[in-house]
Amino acid sequence: LRRREQQYYRGLFSTADLDTILRTRNLEFGVNLDVTTYQNGKRETHNPPGIAYAPVVWDFYQSGCSVRLLNPQTFSDPVWRLCSTLQEYFGCFVGANIYLTPPRSQGFAPHYDDIEAFVMQLEGKKHWRLYKPRSEAETLPRESSGNFSQDEIGEPILDVTLSPGDMLYFPRGIIHQADALGDTHSLHMTVSTCQKNTWGDMLQKILPQMLDSAMENDIDFRRSLPRNYLHLMGTTHSESISSKRAAMINHLGSLVDKLKNHLMADEAADEMAADFLHMALPPYIDAEERETTAAESGGRWQSGCVLDHEEIELDAEIRLVNHLAIRLTPGDDCLVVYTTVQNSRVYKQKDPQTLELDLEYAEGLEFLQTKYPEYVEVADLPAETDDAKVGDRSKIFCLRAYVPSRFHCVNAFIVFY
Repeated sequence: LRRREQQYYRGLFSTADLDTILRTRNLEFGVNLDVTTYQNGKRETHNPPGIAYAPVVWDFYQSGCSVRLLNPQTFSDPVWRLCSTLQEYFGCFVGANIYLTPPRSQGFAPHYDDIEAFVMQLEGKKHWRLYKPRSEAETLPRESSGNFSQDEIGEPILDVTLSPGDMLYFPRGIIHQADALGDTHSLHMTVSTCQKNTWGDMLQKILPQMLDSAMENDIDFRRSLPRNYLHLMGTTHSESISSKRAAMINHLGSLVDKLKNHLMADEAADEMAADFLHMALPPYIDAEERETTAAESGGRWQSGCVLDHEEIELDAEIRLVNHLAIRLTPGDDCLVVYTTVQNSRVYKQKDPQTLELDLEYAEGLEFLQTKYPEYVEVADLPAETDDAKVGDRSKIFCLRAYVPSRFHCVNAFIVFY
């Protein structure tokens, strides 16, 4: 995508931002940052152990190394905001890498990745060459490749130079390589998504549950195997021709067909969602929005007492922070609510964040999900009594709230208990 607008990504990320992060945050080589070269067909990583101090990183850069920042969303609010917004759109985890390449150099060998890539050119120019997958087995792969030599990849299907403001997309399995052109550095960000988010990944969740259901509810799945099946099946017998062997294979096929009667797609989707919400970035909330949440508004200590204490009243208008802030799943006699609100900006740094609520609150949370992004009054929440709508403070959930009768924002942690 050629925008011909060099300032299009202004404010997103810059080399100056990278320098600030190096000087103010304790980045570690191999964890947060890599320094690499690709010269004479050889790809090398030059990471020393320990903290990536700014002077050390810039020494590597001056000697011709590319610099890769592995998780800029942890350190940069604009990148966090972009990734958080995109993960709500795509419905799966969105991450990013930053690549700083010295002039007239290349930091990585040809390879393919296990993610869908959106390359955003921030500074300088980068020359990209894309190559089709070498085989069907390497098309839309679930794992990234190793490094390829130039004679393994054929001729490029796309040869293009990106300028600031441009964007390039390519799917999983597309082999690629890129080098910086001219006398200036290149800085680009690769936004990644759709990692292990395929039909096959969903089936990995579904099939064990389907089999458990079939064995519990269908006697055919609980019948004993033939006494002599080991004499019919296995690698040793794979070439043999036997009516008994053929009958056994046909019977296994018929059981597989019967599994469709136990399809548990919704349960599998809940498992996929729980995994996603565990790895997801927390919702980005800007300064104005924070004033409508418990992060900023409500009671504060001043002059020896608590001031500005507010309660959620029935006329308060509320909504979820974002559509993927929660996922409702059934538990043992309770409602298990997965949430991203208190996740870390570091990938899976925390255990899955969950709440257990009484089942009677499922309807109210489902109502908020269906109404998002609209605000609704607390009085309109499905509940038998007003006390149930407002509740006590033993269980909290992150929402945005506005009280029109007071014309200011109040504590947005609402209670469901």
